[in-house]
Amino acid sequence: MARKFLYLVAILIVLVIGSMAALQLFPDQLTRFAFVPKGDFEPQQRLASSAYDNPAMWLSHPRNATDPARWLPPGWHDPAGLPASRAVVFFIHPTSYIARDHWNEPLDDATARNRAGLFVSGMASPFNRAAQVWAPTYRQAAIGSFLTDAPAARAAVDLAYRDVLSAFDAFVAQAPVDAPIVLAGHSQGSLHLLHLLKDRVAGKPIARRIIAVYAIGWPISLAHDLPATGLPACTAPTQAGCLASWISFAEPAAPSQLLDVYAASAGLDGQRKGTGAVVCTNPLTGGNARPAPASANLGSLVPGDAKSADRNLLEGASIVPGMVPAHCDPQGLLLIGPPPAMGPYVLPGNNFHLYDIPLFWANLRVDVTQREAAWWAGHGPAR
Repeated sequence: MARKFLYLVAILIVLVIGSMAALQLFPDQLTRFAFVPKGDFEPQQRLASSAYDNPAMWLSHPRNATDPARWLPPGWHDPAGLPASRAVVFFIHPTSYIARDHWNEPLDDATARNRAGLFVSGMASPFNRAAQVWAPTYRQAAIGSFLTDAPAARAAVDLAYRDVLSAFDAFVAQAPVDAPIVLAGHSQGSLHLLHLLKDRVAGKPIARRIIAVYAIGWPISLAHDLPATGLPACTAPTQAGCLASWISFAEPAAPSQLLDVYAASAGLDGQRKGTGAVVCTNPLTGGNARPAPASANLGSLVPGDAKSADRNLLEGASIVPGMVPAHCDPQGLLLIGPPPAMGPYVLPGNNFHLYDIPLFWANLRVDVTQREAAWWAGHGPAR
């Protein structure tokens, strides 16, 4: 199943909290023991239709005084003379609930919410030149939901997606009606984003407002997922109305575990994905046609020296130019050369999943600015 993609993320956390030797001997058993929820799935009512009218339901919201998406690395300054952005951003954060107590995060879980805020700071901040950033909290599926085919796991993912849909509908109703839109997410957030594109954007008038979609850190089949989104893959840096995605591996890459799970999963069209290529956007070029050297990397967001999984990794973070090159391989994986020194949270197989966005932080900031300019060029001058 596609949800097993986050199995790799769970392995990372086990490495942090458990015995590496035991994990190597019994990876499946230990990972499931550590993360698969221990109780039955708890059916929950849909949120009230007005739930997301409340700014407290949002990690980032135009009326929130403390907004993690507005964080910037120490000393960062955008180049002078950039036009003001009129875009609005809807960002879906990745999995931050790793407990086993429930299949879905309780909305009052302070630990998961704080961790989600950290993810929003590190992963939504490249988009924060926008006039508004909206990032909902939602009853996300626990990380253990992605480690089993139990019916409870599917129910947990579906519940989380219902919340995301409710949040998106509220976003559309409350954001400026004439503003162009950026949609972004990572990992579990990108999974929900793909379904949102199919259900709320493809073939509908709102599609004309899309500057770009950044569905990062989730394998998107060119044949079985992309057509259902209603958008083409991004192939040039000045292209608007397209979808960008990448999955980062250092070399030598060992992606077989990921690709095996991907091949057996179903696409948005309901068909088995098989061995077909995934969408790969080179964030250093804005497309997929050519490789880029490390000198094209304007700056990676390098975390501080974290001593525990819950410490704020952005304390002491810095922007370091030229850390990694990038090119898309025939399968669609983004290869970044030898492993860079980004910190301890690297998955087996040289999978840099948790660093998909930080590795290209400054380039992504430029990328979304260019695509907004291209959108306005096709829709009249920005006012």
